[in-house]
Amino acid sequence: MDMIFRQLNPNACRTYLVGAKGSNGIVLIDPVLEHVAEYMELLDREQLRLTQVIDTHTHADHISGGPALIDLTGCEYLMHSSAPSQCVTSRLTDGFEFQIGSIPIKVMDTPGHSKDSISLIFPDRILTGDVLFLDDGGAGRDDLPGGNAEEHWDSLQRILGLPDHLVVYPAHDYRDRQPSSLGEQKKNNPHLKPQTKSEYVEYVGELMLGPADWMKDIVQANYACARDPNAAWVPLDAAACEVLGTSDRGANDQQVAEISADELKRLLDGGRAPVLLDVRESEELHGELGHLSGINHLPVGALSEHLSDLERHKEKQIVTICRTGGRSHTAAQILMQAGFDQVHSLQGGMRAWIQAGHPVDY
Repeated sequence: MDMIFRQLNPNACRTYLVGAKGSNGIVLIDPVLEHVAEYMELLDREQLRLTQVIDTHTHADHISGGPALIDLTGCEYLMHSSAPSQCVTSRLTDGFEFQIGSIPIKVMDTPGHSKDSISLIFPDRILTGDVLFLDDGGAGRDDLPGGNAEEHWDSLQRILGLPDHLVVYPAHDYRDRQPSSLGEQKKNNPHLKPQTKSEYVEYVGELMLGPADWMKDIVQANYACARDPNAAWVPLDAAACEVLGTSDRGANDQQVAEISADELKRLLDGGRAPVLLDVRESEELHGELGHLSGINHLPVGALSEHLSDLERHKEKQIVTICRTGGRSHTAAQILMQAGFDQVHSLQGGMRAWIQAGHPVDY
């Protein structure tokens, strides 16, 4: 296939240039506003004509370059039919087929990370946006505005039905993973392992951190077709759209010690109570599992931004708590990365605590 295909950006956000050899018309997929000047220099240098910009979804970690490129080139701007952006010129629907030169492309609805997520299927590759990342990167988070874990599971089932030879190109990669075939992803990507919808929802539910405030600002800037790179603050190359993406760089490498429900109960009964840090969302504290008496509460998604609130406990033993242990493990890693040395995660979370017959408050 006579195709021009390049990834243009130096950082985690991926922008793909696609064109047909012998034609000067090209398409940019998921352009980033801060790199628009570089894209324009490339177009001028290589005498290329930008005909279309496509965003695979409304981004939460960077401002799209789409609106600015419309102004500069007069190109079309394509997104899903449900995308809130008001400057989109053409809206895509599931199954729509079009061509870049002689290259056929098919649109597939893949909501989950966002309501307006699409994947673009080429004869030999698939651009998955954030519905699927590479290898242990899993997939984009489902706890950002418009995210839905059940819809994401449905989308992944559709992707699992595609041919194994398609090479996966995501909209983000944070650890220099290399594109590989969908067949390889089916073997190595944890989001594609066999599991029921309910199992998947519980699996990703324990990984959800909740969006940082700056991400909400970026979503609103993209809704408003922002052309100013300063319309919302963006931290440098944060792994924001990946699971655990708002945690500090390096936190994922921390090895966490666990404490069992019975061990914790003995500490509490023996008058050697550690600091109890429940990292669930507020509504969960009064739900079916309740909470331990005397907890401190700070949702894991806000933990990195509020470590100063815990500074007085830095020399004490801290036990992090969540529903089944996933978020508490992440919280412990964040604390350890920040220099808290005596941190344990409650093994099995509140479920294990209740199964052991220990008391809870509601």
